[in-house]
Amino acid sequence: MHDLVIRNGKIVDGTGAPACVGDIAIDGGVIASVGGKAGAGRREIDASGLLVTPGFVDIHTHYDGQVTWDPYLSPSSWHGVTTLVMGNCGVGFAPVEAGKQEFLIGLMEGVEDIPGTALAEGINWSWESFPQYLDAIEKMQRVIDVGAQVPHGAVRAYVMGERGAHNEEATEEDITRMAALVREAIEAGALGFSTSRTMLHRAKNKEVVPGTFASEAELLGIGRALRAAGHGVFEMASDMTGPDATMEWMIKLTRETGLPITFAMGQGDQNPDGWRRMLDRVKLYNSAGAHLAPQISPRPTGMLMGLQSSLHPFITHPTYHRELAHLPIDERVAEMRKPEVRARILAEEPATKDRVTRYLVTNFAKYFRLGDPPDYEPAPETSVAACAQQAGKSAAELTYDLLLERNGREMLYVPFSNYASYNLDAVREMMTDTTTTLGLSDGGAHCGLICDASMPTYLLTHWVRDRSRGDRLPVEFVVRRQTADTAKLYGLNDRGALKPGLKADLNAIDLDGLRLHAPEMVFDLPAGGRRLVQRVDGYKHTVVSGEVTYEDGKPTGAMPGRLIRGPQPAA
Repeated sequence: MHDLVIRNGKIVDGTGAPACVGDIAIDGGVIASVGGKAGAGRREIDASGLLVTPGFVDIHTHYDGQVTWDPYLSPSSWHGVTTLVMGNCGVGFAPVEAGKQEFLIGLMEGVEDIPGTALAEGINWSWESFPQYLDAIEKMQRVIDVGAQVPHGAVRAYVMGERGAHNEEATEEDITRMAALVREAIEAGALGFSTSRTMLHRAKNKEVVPGTFASEAELLGIGRALRAAGHGVFEMASDMTGPDATMEWMIKLTRETGLPITFAMGQGDQNPDGWRRMLDRVKLYNSAGAHLAPQISPRPTGMLMGLQSSLHPFITHPTYHRELAHLPIDERVAEMRKPEVRARILAEEPATKDRVTRYLVTNFAKYFRLGDPPDYEPAPETSVAACAQQAGKSAAELTYDLLLERNGREMLYVPFSNYASYNLDAVREMMTDTTTTLGLSDGGAHCGLICDASMPTYLLTHWVRDRSRGDRLPVEFVVRRQTADTAKLYGLNDRGALKPGLKADLNAIDLDGLRLHAPEMVFDLPAGGRRLVQRVDGYKHTVVSGEVTYEDGKPTGAMPGRLIRGPQPAA
């Protein structure tokens, strides 16, 4: 008798093969059979009318702190994710010297907008080295599997101290020590190494993060440590300017080590076709022996601007900043509704010299009502700027009034990448190119401004079922892209597909009833920290290692999740 049998589901196995109806049998946390009629099970789930997929593998998250206190790693686990990779973009919490933890908190707070007070209260700091960090998180029970990458910022600060924090050039001795620490981390089970080379990533003190200007010698030295350890992905956030523009050091590193480099790629407003030229270069280099994997998002990276968010159009206006920002939300809304306060704020200009911030808080042509269910592919004629013109108001006036709706809890959607043409045709082109990989959900991060951890669900609702402003995608393709493909990049060959002998991670989904709710701000982090979450209906069952972890969106109490140490061989 089998431990668990999922009966009569529409099986989309993660390989891209055509869907079929049949049973899945599970024994000892491993898939025993797929398709046809399985024998009896100690527990049986009727999946008639449901889509049965592998568990989703999310390779770009920032749960490095949350993993130490939250066994559910929400909201990712609500959206069918059964494996996640954290430690991206060069920020994380190990290695760390005693007494230097505050620096790493400042990095994470600045780059990933995770409240520093929550991190300070929630993390118990029972480690110094990266292997000790892995040991610490391995001891905790959780609902899903987690893998970690060793972050450049922490390594540089640990080895070089203030010199590393201030981005001074590493000496040969520094590079040797950093390489040794990275190799130690990889050999202990880290899945890769991550770094940041973008000017957008800044610590809480506004300094760019350690490693932003790292030399080719430093990057190659660390890359060779991955090769010496025998595995590892090199993950990077970059503006792709300066020495990164030609990708020469990346090509050299990946050819020499044979290991992949993955980096964020998207469509920018200022250079809407730049991603195509970049992808053409990647294909050329890969055909000559490189292994570059541009990482793309299946929807716009979009900010959610509201009065409780980290950024909104009036947050730097002097009246708002001085007199209102500190008030509880209900008092703030009451003040903002006073005609004289409204008039004063609207008469002011944003008091910021930061070019990017000013652009974001005044680009009303890219402001939209998100709606419920949310619309992540809105038409240009529905923008705040267009609606204001139709109503005979200024865009700032309409924005002000909208932010006061729902008692000040309304949020406006502001896509700032992948939406230069006001549609997702470019995203579809990126997604269907086999050179790319899906990621950038940033689960656990950007708590006060972005909530993209729902991307696994969005792939099914929008791209498979609902898209009306362009072509959709087959369910088999969409499932493969976030299961087998993402697992393969990190060498997790024991999962990502529904095949006998592989790990029994899967979802049973009511595709017709799958519904994303509007994001909401909650205050459930340690020290009452805020974060955006997005709830979902339609996940009937989620299974990890053969144990049912969620039923109808509610946790069962099962905690089969484990720390992943290094690549995992197929059965």
